[in-house]
Amino acid sequence: MERQSLNSLTVYRQSLVLKDLSEAIAVYFARNREFLSFRKIESFRDDVTQSILADAEQITKEVEQIALSNSYSVKMRSLSFINIMTRNILAYCNGLERDGVKEKEYLNLLRREIKIFRVSFKKWKKSFQNGNQ
Repeated sequence: MERQSLNSLTVYRQSLVLKDLSEAIAVYFARNREFLSFRKIESFRDDVTQSILADAEQITKEVEQIALSNSYSVKMRSLSFINIMTRNILAYCNGLERDGVKEKEYLNLLRREIKIFRVSFKKWKKSFQNGNQ
């Protein structure tokens, strides 16, 4: 599958939106503004925001791998991994709330994007499980 057809996948485009939003939220909530350097993490909030960013980036990579792979087992592993990462991001949102984040509207925005992504993802996943791709 070439790059143009990858960009035509709704689930891929939504993974990019999720990645961009996660990055913006992670940078906003991080106490250590240099957390992107992956140096020593100094606070729970930095750890959680770095995890949000890493998982969102990995979701996009896994979608790409599924779209470009001919291996059914690789696709199934990546599909399972994406499920885990979306659940993790939702849990990270809860962790940030418990850590005292007052701007809950940003967390709710990320939760909403995860839910939108998961709707498309589940439809896409079903097409693989039915053996159509």
